[in-house]
Amino acid sequence: MNASISDAELLARLRLIRAGAIGSVTFWALMQRFGTARAAVEALPSLSEKSTRTRPIVLPSLKDMERERDAVAKYGARLIAHGEADYPEALASLDAPPPLLTVMGNVSILNRATIAVVGARNASAIGQRFARDIARDLGVAGIAIASGLARGIDTAAHKGSLKTGTIAVMAGGIDVIYPPENDGLYREIVAEGAAVSEMPFGQQPTAQLFPRRNRIISGLARGVVVVEATLNSGSLITARLAGEQGRDVFAVPGSPLDPRARGPNGLIRDGAILTESAEDVLAHLTPHAISPPRIMVTERPETPPPAPQNTDALQAEILRRLGPAPVEIDELVRLLGASSAEVSTALLDLEFAGQLTRHPGQKVSLAAPR
Repeated sequence: MNASISDAELLARLRLIRAGAIGSVTFWALMQRFGTARAAVEALPSLSEKSTRTRPIVLPSLKDMERERDAVAKYGARLIAHGEADYPEALASLDAPPPLLTVMGNVSILNRATIAVVGARNASAIGQRFARDIARDLGVAGIAIASGLARGIDTAAHKGSLKTGTIAVMAGGIDVIYPPENDGLYREIVAEGAAVSEMPFGQQPTAQLFPRRNRIISGLARGVVVVEATLNSGSLITARLAGEQGRDVFAVPGSPLDPRARGPNGLIRDGAILTESAEDVLAHLTPHAISPPRIMVTERPETPPPAPQNTDALQAEILRRLGPAPVEIDELVRLLGASSAEVSTALLDLEFAGQLTRHPGQKVSLAAPR
């Protein structure tokens, strides 16, 4: 790869990829034909005249791209073009890779051996614990963790790998933290790991942008671990993309009574690697793919989310985090950020309402449907 590209070429690439009608496939077709983005920009007006499009391709102005470049730099991030030394090798190997990435934090982590850990936003407590633990254990073994900064499994995976290396792939601009409550986590991630986006600075995340984010998550990784996912979830899109990209797909089995287990269980039926621990992932990685961890990690306390404001909200949050598999009450207390007394009261109300079952060892689960 080249050490760098000129500022003029960088701005020309920005103009091309920020044009609404030009995606990665068209971008690389233009690059193949014209050799440089500057030449493609010069040729585009004549190409547009011959086009059968109802609306011509309109390039953003050079001034607009200069403003984006300067805003990225002021924010403390970097624009990295395909072909530059710091561009992730794993992404570069894809068909039609993102032409430009905006990166905040430690750029070098993007070229470490990486595993993606993804799953449901509406994750169970036990699923979040598994995601946090497998991310931590893979990190200790020298693996960086990529995920999407979403609620639930993504958040747990990032927290588990903060000290060993974690990569947050953004659906919007590098400066648009979504969900907003992960602002603090984002700051922790970029302090030692990295955040990555292919979207323009300031871009708000929209539904159609998440598949593009998922493609980068799987593209950065040697494999994708799916912890919990419903049948129509974005995590299954990530798994499908991983398979198309030649990555390994790992899936964590779950109870058939939990809709969040249908995705991983279906992946296992279709040939995904059944995964119960970090060792199951490491066994499928070649030894030279793993670099020693730069630091050792110890369990660190997580900052709990704000406690619900009333009993009804607390009960609803408990039900959201529970599934058919029993979960320790202490784990619920930690995740909810409420006092033991508040959680105990809410659990008792749910038990009497027939929505909750207690198990030996101070564990609870959702009551089985009658």
